[in-house]
Amino acid sequence: MCGMPQQPPIRSITSRPSRPDASMSLITNVMDHSLDDGYAEAAARKKAAGEGGMPKSLRARLGLAAGLVLAALVVTVGAAQARVAAPAVAKERQELIDRIDRETAAADKLEGSVDKLRDDVSARQREALKKSGGSDQADLVGMLSGATDVHGPGVKLVVNDAKEATTGGGGNPRETSGFSDTGRVRDRDMQRVVNGLWQSGAEAVAINGQRLTALSAIRAAGDAILVDNRPLVPPYTVLAVGDGESLSTRFQNSPDGLYLHALQENYGIRTGISVETDVRLPAAPSVIVRTAQPSTEKGTS
Repeated sequence: MCGMPQQPPIRSITSRPSRPDASMSLITNVMDHSLDDGYAEAAARKKAAGEGGMPKSLRARLGLAAGLVLAALVVTVGAAQARVAAPAVAKERQELIDRIDRETAAADKLEGSVDKLRDDVSARQREALKKSGGSDQADLVGMLSGATDVHGPGVKLVVNDAKEATTGGGGNPRETSGFSDTGRVRDRDMQRVVNGLWQSGAEAVAINGQRLTALSAIRAAGDAILVDNRPLVPPYTVLAVGDGESLSTRFQNSPDGLYLHALQENYGIRTGISVETDVRLPAAPSVIVRTAQPSTEKGTS
């Protein structure tokens, strides 16, 4: 008999047993998707901030622009104040310049008057000397006192600072050193030079055209050398009338000549002496005696 095909037995559908690690699904999800979720959340927050607030780059640009505007404002205000004050400053400067020009002109005028008065005084002195002692004696007294210009044989001595001279002691004349420790010629050096020439037989001496007399003074004002309160500029040219050869030899062998040589050797002071056949010295600006009086043979005036 043909039998019906047997149907396979129907298995009962039963629930699939749960995985042993089903309770760890949260940890597994975090391990599998932690970066993706984090990036998605950060992107969402950034998008929300962009929609609701101002981006940082825009805030930085606005801050920079505000700083530039403030700087430009400060510069503009300063320039405006300078333009406002400029006319007043220029006016004060011009007033000072005009005042200096006026005072300089007045000083020049006074100096011219002084020169004329000195010439008049010198002329009157010469006339008085002629009347009192005769022409020859007056000329001799005038030459010895420096009241008249003279010429004759003599020497020319040039004294100059060292090539690399420096200013020492804060611009004050040296006080303790006997030599020029800065390479500059000082008033003491010129005093010794002049005294050495007198002692060596000079009959008349002038420095840079300034005639020296018994009343002359060589002093210092800062680094400047003054002769009778008139400043001199190096090189210092000393002219002395006398027996040229003898005067030159005696001066160079004198203590003051050796002093000058020591300045040259040790401190670079530049010096040079030559014998001249004819040197010309001007008269002194004025020779005024205020206290001394001539005495009679008995010793009373």
